Amino acid sequence: MIYGVNVVRKLPWIIKYRPKKVDDVVNQEEAKKTLIQWINEWLKGKPKVKAALLYGPPGCGKTSLVEAIANEYKLELIEMNASDYRRKSDLERVARVAALQRGLSSKHKVVLLDEVDGISDTADVGALETILDIIKTAINPIVMTANDPWDPKLRPLRDAVIMVEFKRLSKTDIKKVLSRICSNEGVKCDEEALDFIAERSEGDLRSAINDLEVVAEGYNEVSIGLAKNLLRPRDREYEPFEVVRRIFISKYAWQAKQAAQQTDLTPDELIQWINENLPRQVSDVEDLWRAYEALSKADVYMGRIIKTGNWDLLSYAVELMTAGVSFSIINDTKSKYRWVKYSFPQRILLMAKTRDVRQLREDLAEIVARHTHTSKSSAKSDTIPYLKVIFNHNQLMAAKIALALNLSDNMIKYLSPQNSSKIIELVNKLRSEVGQKSGKESALGRGIKVKEKKISSLNNFIKEN
Repeated sequence: MIYGVNVVRKLPWIIKYRPKKVDDVVNQEEAKKTLIQWINEWLKGKPKVKAALLYGPPGCGKTSLVEAIANEYKLELIEMNASDYRRKSDLERVARVAALQRGLSSKHKVVLLDEVDGISDTADVGALETILDIIKTAINPIVMTANDPWDPKLRPLRDAVIMVEFKRLSKTDIKKVLSRICSNEGVKCDEEALDFIAERSEGDLRSAINDLEVVAEGYNEVSIGLAKNLLRPRDREYEPFEVVRRIFISKYAWQAKQAAQQTDLTPDELIQWINENLPRQVSDVEDLWRAYEALSKADVYMGRIIKTGNWDLLSYAVELMTAGVSFSIINDTKSKYRWVKYSFPQRILLMAKTRDVRQLREDLAEIVARHTHTSKSSAKSDTIPYLKVIFNHNQLMAAKIALALNLSDNMIKYLSPQNSSKIIELVNKLRSEVGQKSGKESALGRGIKVKEKKISSLNNFIKEN
């Protein structure tokens, strides 16, 4: 009460109708079965894997299912969501403590880390390494969610968890929930309006419920006129899997090109995604040939852009890799609409895995080039191959070279993986010997300077007297 006035806080529908039980979560039967089985393993004290990663598009029920399981199984839920700080220190303070302690009122806690794919390499330095370390020592189940789990930086995390996939909700699923909410709230809803809201939500139940509340608030009815007037088009950014799917199923050229604009993928990366998944989606050989012909021409245009700097050619490249690919599928048009599990481009994965090695080679070439007064390209093509031969066949010579060039341990491992430990040992020994020798020379030098000083003082005394 404020100044004698009752203040009633209206609970948002998205919170009011949040699932309380597992059965309340719409669809996702496979995900429910997998996650409940995993939770039961924890409750019996015999988990095969200590953490689970739930992945799928926004608003499909990932967080809701975890909350419903915690509520139904009487588990204490500790949540760090996307708005929380997720630096190493924050994870140590909240997540590690929760993962290593039993709950007060329950046998287990559940630690929920929401949207781990949003963890930044720069702002959240050390966060992923800390999560992996927490998983190893956890005595409570750890659940993580992600919209895009295939980011290369999450590869170590994928290897340490059970992966649980959530499907995009259908328009029918969303309409059922919206109808139930309208009935509970006593709101009159047109079928056409519910169709419109469910369609524009694109499988995101959370946004559909929010849209329904926006239209119903103040009018106590949901009509198609109100829905179209109050709800503005929403600019979405889609995950790579969804972008590729939208390109394939496009009925019009503008739809295919629009899909390419609703992603943070570069045109080169988008070509790699389409290239990787095209044979999975298209089965007819002739259709596949036409699609690859369009994709290869797009790649030619991208090459010309890089060579000439003429970015006016980008529109042609985008049109070929989107509409050109989609409308190449003529013989078996039904294959465009088949649900296919797409995979992350192997070339991008390989580049990510070898990034550190390539950077190490660049640093080594820079050192060699500086000492041999040659270019980096010459160092890479002419000198480094000979260094590898020396490091693989003459450990003492390799150690002397490594010491002279001041090479790091990783550079030594790059030049000779099998002999690196012995060479590093020899380098340390040589460094110690050099240090001792320089110490003796320094002491000798200091002694000579003292003697010279005494002689100088004696000469001065003789002159004065």
